[in-house]
Amino acid sequence: MENGKKTSLFYKIFSLLSVVRGYNILVLVIAQYLASIYIFSPKKSIPSVLFDLHLFFVVFATVCVVAGGYIINNFYDIKADKINRPYKSDLDSYVKQETILSIYFFLNIVGVFSGFLVSWKAALFFVSYIFSIWLYSHKLKRYPLTGLISASLLTILPFFVIFVYFKNFSNIIFVHAIFLFLVIMVRELIKDLENMRGAVASNYKTFPVAYGERNTKLLSIVILFLALFTVIILLNHPAISFMKYYFYLVAVSLIIIGAVLLKSSKKEEYTILHTTLKILLLIGVFSLVFIDTSLIIDKVINSLKLVN
Repeated sequence: MENGKKTSLFYKIFSLLSVVRGYNILVLVIAQYLASIYIFSPKKSIPSVLFDLHLFFVVFATVCVVAGGYIINNFYDIKADKINRPYKSDLDSYVKQETILSIYFFLNIVGVFSGFLVSWKAALFFVSYIFSIWLYSHKLKRYPLTGLISASLLTILPFFVIFVYFKNFSNIIFVHAIFLFLVIMVRELIKDLENMRGAVASNYKTFPVAYGERNTKLLSIVILFLALFTVIILLNHPAISFMKYYFYLVAVSLIIIGAVLLKSSKKEEYTILHTTLKILLLIGVFSLVFIDTSLIIDKVINSLKLVN
C-alpha cells in the first residue's frame, strides 16, 4: 500500500513536470543567468550577479509565469495533443485538470508578486505576459500569422525582461535577439508542419493548414536566409570571441536544415528538424560563456578575490 502511494506520487510529480515542461524551465533559468553574467552585465563579478536579489525575483517570476503559460496552453491543446502527442497526453492527464488549473492561478499570483518585489513596472510586465500567453492559447494560435508571430515573441520575451532589468541596450544584443526570433519562428513553422493533423482536428488555422506545406516551406527558407544574414553580422563583431565557432555551426546547420526541409514530407522528418533546431538553441545557451573569453578570466579572478 505504501509503495503504491509512493508510485502514485512519483507519477503525479512527473506528470506535473511534463505539463510545465520542467526541462524547458531549467534551460530558461540557466539561459537567463548566463546571459546576465556574460552579456547584460559584463563588468560585474559572477557572485554579484548570482546573489543579486532583484535578479533572482525576476528569474523566479519568469519561471512561474512561463510554467503557468505551459499549463494554460496545454489546457487549450488537449484535443490536438491527443492526436499529435498521445503518450505525453496520457502522462499529462495523470493529474486532474482542476488541480492543474489551481496550480496555474497560484503560479501566476506568485509570479506577479515576485515581480512586484522588484518594481511595479516588473509586475505590470508579468501581468501583461500572463494575459498575452492566455490570449495566444485561447485565440491567437488559431490563426496563421498571429499564431506564428505571437508564439515566437512569447518565447523570446523572458530574455527581454533581463535586457530591460540591466538596461543594456547594445546593438549586438539587438542583433542576437533578432537571430533568436527568426530561428524560433522557423522552429514554430516546422512544429506546425509536424502537428498538422491535430491542428485540423482542433480547427486551428496554422500556417501549414491555411497556406499549405509548400508555402510553409518557402516561408521557412526565406526566414532561414534572414537568420543567416544576422549570423554574418554577429560573426563580424569582435565581442563574440570564441562564440564564433557556434555561429559557424549555426550557419552550416541552417543551410542543411533548409535543404532537408524542402525534401521532407513526413511527420517523423519534421520532428527531426524541429528537434535539431531545439538542440542548436540549447548549444547556443551554453556557448554564451565563450562570448568574450577575457571576461571569463576577469570574472574568475574577481570571484577569487572576493572569496579571499
